[in-house]
Amino acid sequence: MVFAACGVVLLAGCASMPDSGDLRNVESTPRQDTGVRVFAMPPAEDAEPSEIMQGFLEALTSDDPQYDTARKYLTADAARVWRPERSATVLANGPSVVPDREPAGRETTGSLSYVLTGSRVATVDAQQAYAPADGPFRKKVHLTKDAKSGQWRIDSLPQGVVMGKTDFQRNYMSVNKYYFASGPTVGTTGQPVAVADPVFVRSKVDAMTQVVRSLLSGPTHWLGPVVRSSFPTGTALQKGVSGLTPDDRNTLTVPLNADASRVGQAKCTEMATQLLFTLRNLTPTLDSVELQGPGGRLLCELNEQDAESAAWQASAQRPQNLYFLDGKHRLVRLSTGDPTPATLPVPGPLGEGAKELQSVAVSRDEHTVAGVGADGRSLYVTSLASGGSLGDPVVSSQGARPEDRLTRPSWDAAGDLWVADRNPDAQKLYVLKQGAGKPVQVTLPSLPGRIQDVRVAADGVRVAIVVEKDGKQSLLIGRIENEGKPGESPSVLDLHSAAPDLEQVTAMSWAGDSRLLVVGVEQGGVHQMRYVQVDGSTIDGPAPAALSGVKAIAAAEDDRVPLVACSEDGIVRLPSGAQWQKVDKDGTAPVYPG
Repeated sequence: MVFAACGVVLLAGCASMPDSGDLRNVESTPRQDTGVRVFAMPPAEDAEPSEIMQGFLEALTSDDPQYDTARKYLTADAARVWRPERSATVLANGPSVVPDREPAGRETTGSLSYVLTGSRVATVDAQQAYAPADGPFRKKVHLTKDAKSGQWRIDSLPQGVVMGKTDFQRNYMSVNKYYFASGPTVGTTGQPVAVADPVFVRSKVDAMTQVVRSLLSGPTHWLGPVVRSSFPTGTALQKGVSGLTPDDRNTLTVPLNADASRVGQAKCTEMATQLLFTLRNLTPTLDSVELQGPGGRLLCELNEQDAESAAWQASAQRPQNLYFLDGKHRLVRLSTGDPTPATLPVPGPLGEGAKELQSVAVSRDEHTVAGVGADGRSLYVTSLASGGSLGDPVVSSQGARPEDRLTRPSWDAAGDLWVADRNPDAQKLYVLKQGAGKPVQVTLPSLPGRIQDVRVAADGVRVAIVVEKDGKQSLLIGRIENEGKPGESPSVLDLHSAAPDLEQVTAMSWAGDSRLLVVGVEQGGVHQMRYVQVDGSTIDGPAPAALSGVKAIAAAEDDRVPLVACSEDGIVRLPSGAQWQKVDKDGTAPVYPG
């Protein structure tokens, strides 16, 4: 067997586990270097039940593609019906194992049960979608002794796999699949908008082929109602295809079955765009993809430039400017392409200080700006062009206090403007089509607290909402449905937590296709700035450099531009590889377009 890795680590099921006594932990395997593949040892001859349990649990954390070694710890019947791909349960530590106490009189020679217990952290379902979880985990595993061979084997067990958090981080990685928003298109070009759908795949088990299969199988259940795939129903890799790898030209050839062979060129281009966006997220050096039908017939080919013309992807859009309010309440901007940019007032009434503001949002094409007045009561929309007028408010709040009035607004890629009214007597979320006309009220679910902040994603089908209750804030992600259907108002559905371990969220900004930058506090902790995934999973890698007194943050989906914050030192920015730098000591409310 040839291994495409630096080495192989064998897990031996040799730890002793008593058949009676106190609860014992099955320790998580120490995290290995990503270049090392880990394989388990099969059961030893005449292994005790405790050794069978230990070896099986360790085999679940190995890099065995089909869990063949783990199946050797099972009886033939159990191995046939066990489906490890059905789910993964992640525990805070490795599962603890305790012998099950059978009621008096039910003990059977050659039959033994154990109970797996632990504290749940998350689950990954059959679609590879991650979801935070809590509460106790308790599952029974039954062993039997074969009458002929005398060997102990597991004959009854829960479906899926279970492992500690450390092993999960070593075995799995998060990858964004890409689909297209069902409704919104980019206002100026009509391009479809790419939407990221994060899933977890086994990182050292033919990850590229796994990701392609997952993309072809369709979006996760949570995202499915608001996105579409250009792959025809039934599209799959050709039978027997595995080990997909780019060639020496950094081109990946993807052989598809007959269900994909009748599409037109435009549809094939969209299919290839989905693949390239998805796989470049996994392998950034990938330059192009070729789709093949049966018999090696070329369906279409596409490179990065073609993909960016075919669809709009937020992380590929580099904003031209950073915007904030200066000490004179004027809207000013800094060029993102200049290493030592000068602060300049923007054209139009807000650059002239015609209205004192508390927050602003600049459209993604940088042609229009929305601003909330200093008292939080009124939202104005005007052009970023000389000679424009401010006009009347487009949304107003009747909240008694400034903090009970309008949130900062935000724009999506379709050019629609979103803002929430925090009035506790009538909490509402509004959308203004193309930033104009009569505000449309968005239907909200029952919220676990009062709205503090709202930021719509660039794709226009997801929204981040910070709510507060009893002095604690939580960050929720919701799906926006019915967007763009005539006569129907949009609805926010299926809210879930994106930062379940934070009890305070004081600032947040979208910072990628599926992640946000958050300032918050863990229970009993201190303020910290970190990235979170929309599915609530933990992001590997360093957090931004610490910064005290953060009041607001701004990040772009394109991670090549600096992070920006409003702190006790005013406006500061964090270029890549550098420390926080002062920009304007009197500035407030920094934003990138969006």
